[in-house]
Amino acid sequence: MNFESHIPLHIQLKDLLKTEIFDGKHVEKIPSERELMERFTISRSTVREAVSHLVNEGVLKKIHGKGTYITKNKTVHDWLNTLNSFTDTVRNMGMKPGAKLLHAKMIDNFPELKDLLKHSTLFSIARLRTADDQPIAIERHYYNPHLGQQISAYDLNTATIYDVLEKNLNIAIIEAEQTVRCHPISLEDAKLLNLQPNINVLCVERILLGAQGEVIEYYSSLFHPELYMLKLKTKRAVQGVG
Repeated sequence: MNFESHIPLHIQLKDLLKTEIFDGKHVEKIPSERELMERFTISRSTVREAVSHLVNEGVLKKIHGKGTYITKNKTVHDWLNTLNSFTDTVRNMGMKPGAKLLHAKMIDNFPELKDLLKHSTLFSIARLRTADDQPIAIERHYYNPHLGQQISAYDLNTATIYDVLEKNLNIAIIEAEQTVRCHPISLEDAKLLNLQPNINVLCVERILLGAQGEVIEYYSSLFHPELYMLKLKTKRAVQGVG
């Protein structure tokens, strides 16, 4: 621990514990609060804040009366109030992100997106996304034809689409409008995610907006219901006195 660093101590501890976990130093559970306090000469609140971060990331889980254990079959945890790529989310959990391109092609059978993307013909990109080689999601991206063809020039089995947009094509991503709902999964998609057919899964739909409020992308993704979790932190509104 570097007490002179500008990085907060709880973040340093979080990163150190995560490294030790992924290196196999802690197999089943992490040391107790007291042990961590004594080892690093830090306060209980610092330890608890670091552990809380790792619980939120899905790396650890707390079992009341027993301690804090390392998650075996890790669920990918994402936050609704952040705009991260799947690759960044998985990598931040210490897992290996992966992608398999399913198709990159022109389509003309989505009239409901015509007004949104200002084109009757769209470019569609579909990918199977994995974490530690476990299928987690099927992502479908829709663009105007010109932008879609530009993106498809990159290796979409390895590239992060947000990085392609921002770093390679100099397109600023400012904000997004998201909808989360249950959606029935098709037989084909169920096979890709190793699921039984005729069930409902988590569906995230997103409209990606640029600097001038223009629509960059329409995105729809289906997630494995047991391996992906969306979280949202809220605060109660202050009530007026009267």
